[in-house]
Amino acid sequence: MKFRSKRYTESKKKRLKSKEYELKEAVSVLKTFNKTKFDETVEVVMKLGVDPKRSDQLVRGSFSLPKGIGKELRVVVFASGEKAELAKKAGAMEVGGDDLIKKIEGGWLDFDVAISTPDMMRKVSKLGRVLGPQGKMPSPKSGTVTDDISNVVKEFKEGKIEYRTDAGGNVHTAVGKMSFPDEDLVENIKSFIKHIINNRPPSAKGTFVQGTSISSSMSPGIRIATS
Repeated sequence: MKFRSKRYTESKKKRLKSKEYELKEAVSVLKTFNKTKFDETVEVVMKLGVDPKRSDQLVRGSFSLPKGIGKELRVVVFASGEKAELAKKAGAMEVGGDDLIKKIEGGWLDFDVAISTPDMMRKVSKLGRVLGPQGKMPSPKSGTVTDDISNVVKEFKEGKIEYRTDAGGNVHTAVGKMSFPDEDLVENIKSFIKHIINNRPPSAKGTFVQGTSISSSMSPGIRIATS
């Protein structure tokens, strides 16, 4: 049996497991859960009616939450020449080519987002086995392979999120902090859910959103109604 802390167990009693809450109520209930000593991240998980093994049903991209996520992301950039200088000016924590690739191959993964110019992807592609499982591999679909380096670096530093379906067909992402005002969390969550629904793959059949829940880093989930 999986061990659960007293805090988790007490919080679990404050929500009805089988109930689908309206979003505003769900956020209010989440705020009543027993607090930790740190500002927990609020997360949303959407179970989608897609086959993750099919490339035409992969739900993947990036999205700027209207109220941000409550922290500045650590961005690295694969670029050279003028684009490398633009990345540095935009605030990238690390910029490079072969040297940065070698550093990551050596095990360094202390960053949140990797961005690459298109001309660097031939070299960066060798990092697929390292960055892929981490969800950090640059990709045109997520907006992290681009020549618009300056703007994209700034967007991700300010909290633009990446998302993609996992092996179970779930999309999981951070949508803010517990310290956010209720209305800011509601706006972020509502905007993200709408974004995912609007990006339903044409080949996905049946019910697209099969279930949605929100939670904090250390709390049980709360099911929310999305229809």
